[in-house]
Amino acid sequence: MGEARLGLTEAVSMALGGMIGGGIYAVMGVVAGLTGPATWAAFVVAGFVALCAGYSYNALNRIDDDHKGGSVSFVKSFVGNATLAGMTGWTLLFGYVGSMAMYAFAFAEFTLSLGVVPASVAGLPARPVVSVVAVAGFVGLNLLGAQTTGTAENVLVALKVAILLAFGALGLAYVFGFADEGLALGFGRLSGVGPVIAAAISFVAFQGWQLLFYDQESIADPVSTIRKAVYVSIPAAVVVYVLVGVVTVNLAPDAIQSHPHVALKTAAEQMVRPYGLAAVGGTVLALSALFSTGSAINATLFSAAHFAKGMLSSDLLPDYVGDSAADGLPERTVLVLGAITAAFSAYGNLGAITSFASLAFIVVFGAMSYLALAERDRDTVHPIPPAVGLVGTAGFFPLMLWNLYNREPQTFGMVVVIAVVVVAAETLYFKRDVVKREVDEVERTVFDDGERVPPDVDQD
Repeated sequence: MGEARLGLTEAVSMALGGMIGGGIYAVMGVVAGLTGPATWAAFVVAGFVALCAGYSYNALNRIDDDHKGGSVSFVKSFVGNATLAGMTGWTLLFGYVGSMAMYAFAFAEFTLSLGVVPASVAGLPARPVVSVVAVAGFVGLNLLGAQTTGTAENVLVALKVAILLAFGALGLAYVFGFADEGLALGFGRLSGVGPVIAAAISFVAFQGWQLLFYDQESIADPVSTIRKAVYVSIPAAVVVYVLVGVVTVNLAPDAIQSHPHVALKTAAEQMVRPYGLAAVGGTVLALSALFSTGSAINATLFSAAHFAKGMLSSDLLPDYVGDSAADGLPERTVLVLGAITAAFSAYGNLGAITSFASLAFIVVFGAMSYLALAERDRDTVHPIPPAVGLVGTAGFFPLMLWNLYNREPQTFGMVVVIAVVVVAAETLYFKRDVVKREVDEVERTVFDDGERVPPDVDQD
């Protein structure tokens, strides 16, 4: 598989592709349900904390000599603990799988909303089938190579951003021209904790940029290019989120509660209804949703496979996951990630998976902010952005858990179970040498020259 070098345009596209699909089409309903017209504030807070975390990543990347592993590389370089680095990597991979399953779920819902696919096929619900087909399609695209992926990402991101900006402009025109009550921004809700809790929930929508740090072997002048891409993509994503969020909560408040994944389609229909184009507006927005969620799957799979390749080369993943010596993306790694994502998107509890993903990114972003803050004595590291990133994520974590415990106790329980299973699997893998020694010791105690000799038993 040939290697290609991606430039700033492709890097920004990959970062935006990994963010906008999740924020707009997957978490909008939850965020708006908590904050209503103040939804824009939640995205601003989450984006600001993410931008501070982005500064921390760029600072660490500049002083780290590895430039291959992002979060994992930083833990190894600045903490010196391979086990902790590996557990960080496993947690992130699980978060990426959950994110891709979330995108695939939304992709399928918007596909069905177009009315061209029946709700069931051969007696089976069509939504899981469409999700699996979408994941399979982007697995195939990634297997074609980095340049094909980068070119496709440019096209997908350009289309969806143009449509979403038009959506925002037309929506504002509708509010000011036809709505009786004018534009509601929910300033009265800013005094409570709702916007901050919503910011924590929406944090998964701001994780796409850090995937670039795992693509560095495919990016030209990676340290400089990624730094610029991070500082362009996060503010751009915030602008899109705020604009679309304001329009959606003003035009489709009922749809946000009843059909959160397709609320934007309802808003699009409403804004062009005076012109007799409701069906056209809904269709165009649904197609934009397909571009958005599709590019999010594409970008996350591409970057997560690069991330896994780095972990394989450091013996932080089992060899059967892929070949670290492969030219470009390890094909088996792409297939494994795709298969797990497809399984989760078809059968998994997406509420629990995506909640765990948000918590995983909150923890890791906070940890990287802490590492950057610890390096504040260096001339290239300013202490304020890492401090803000650390305080922000430290506040998000308990608020996220508190919200789940009170509003969705079943999801909270699933998140706890998933976390325990993941940590147990990580511990067993990274402590496998210790476990093997213990097993060998038991075997030597129980067996003597092939004959069973029970301990503490008289052999008369």
